[in-house]
Amino acid sequence: MAYRTRVFIDFWNFQLNWNQRSGGAKLDWPAVPRVLLDEARKKLEVAGTTEVLSLEETLVYASVNPASEGKLRQWLETFLDRQPSFRVKVRERRSKGRKVHCSSCDNDNENCQHCGALFTWAPEKGVDTAIVTDLLSLAGEDAYDVAILLSSDADHVPAVDWIQSRGRKVINATWANHGFELKRTSWASIELDSVMGLMTR
Repeated sequence: MAYRTRVFIDFWNFQLNWNQRSGGAKLDWPAVPRVLLDEARKKLEVAGTTEVLSLEETLVYASVNPASEGKLRQWLETFLDRQPSFRVKVRERRSKGRKVHCSSCDNDNENCQHCGALFTWAPEKGVDTAIVTDLLSLAGEDAYDVAILLSSDADHVPAVDWIQSRGRKVINATWANHGFELKRTSWASIELDSVMGLMTR
């Protein structure tokens, strides 16, 4: 009997760490689910489980700032979302004004003192909530036996606990020296640093 498997990917958590660690190597996004399934199979074999893993879906959760990341959104929706097994969920971020505090003069500044530009930031909204919602709702619908969660975020720990208390397995895919709490809570973990070469194009 095959274990129905869904892959849940926090886009920015994955992509930013890849950028820092890859030495400029390009990520082969379509290869990611295959590599994660192969690594998850190895974890199951070590535990004495011989069932095969059947990929049902790869869910990618991303946020974009529409004012500055239009090309990224286009790539997410017209390339990545059209790959086999992929479904991409995009949330919009909005730039907001931001004050920056100078500890030397104890002043708050809204503008750059050199060019006058406003300091802004675009906080990520709703991505973690969307991941947790889908993890829980799809488990409740009996839509998977194994979840591979590519994230380092400890906010997912309560959901992982709940899912595993109902007989499902969550395998955490994360980077070395990241996400200790989520890694510890999950049934098993995959260290992404060790498989980067398999996801390079």
